[in-house]
Amino acid sequence: MPNFIEGEVLLIDKPLTWTSFDAVNKLKYALQRATGLKKIKVGHAGTLDPLASGLLIICTGKKTKTIESIQAQEKEYTGIIQLGATTPSYDLETEPENFKDIGHLTEVHLKQIAKDMEGEVEQLPPIFSAKKIGGKRAYDLARAGKTPEMKTKLISIHSFEIEKVEKNEVHFKIACSKGTYIRSIAHDFGQALGVGGYLKALRRTKIGVFDVKDAMSVEEANSYVETHSQV
Repeated sequence: MPNFIEGEVLLIDKPLTWTSFDAVNKLKYALQRATGLKKIKVGHAGTLDPLASGLLIICTGKKTKTIESIQAQEKEYTGIIQLGATTPSYDLETEPENFKDIGHLTEVHLKQIAKDMEGEVEQLPPIFSAKKIGGKRAYDLARAGKTPEMKTKLISIHSFEIEKVEKNEVHFKIACSKGTYIRSIAHDFGQALGVGGYLKALRRTKIGVFDVKDAMSVEEANSYVETHSQV
């Protein structure tokens, strides 16, 4: 029997539109109801944007102490980059603009650019990100019409594979280090091709040895917690 107070690690398949905190709070409330305890440690090991789905690792009790080590592990994502336009947020939170024709591009060229982007790089986070600038979230400043000054960060792109190309959509799989913004990769990929690009879809599939194939839906996790909770 799991002991959520002592500590458990839960694999959740986060749905689109949910924030990572939505999922954490859902399970925390389920634990509080099931145990009658008001104070229970619950946290997640790596944020997923609302417009991304996939693996979210939630730790309870003493297992929250392992969050940092889980976050440090390699992550794998699949998704779609839309070429031929850009967005201020580098994804679909904002409207596409700067439209360009991509008819001259070949799949061989796309794969070569992806290969060239592998390795250690200084990445500039999107202005629509949770980075704190002067004590405020960058996305709050950006949504208020301001342009926060972002600083680059050294990250590693271990592999960048182009799996399929359909019209303007590039289906990819990426393995990368902690702190990597896939939205920035999508933007930089479009810039390198000279046509612009933004992230159309994203799904996190792995964190270290943890795989989304072994994850529960939020509803399944909620039911599991309520059924198996013990003080």
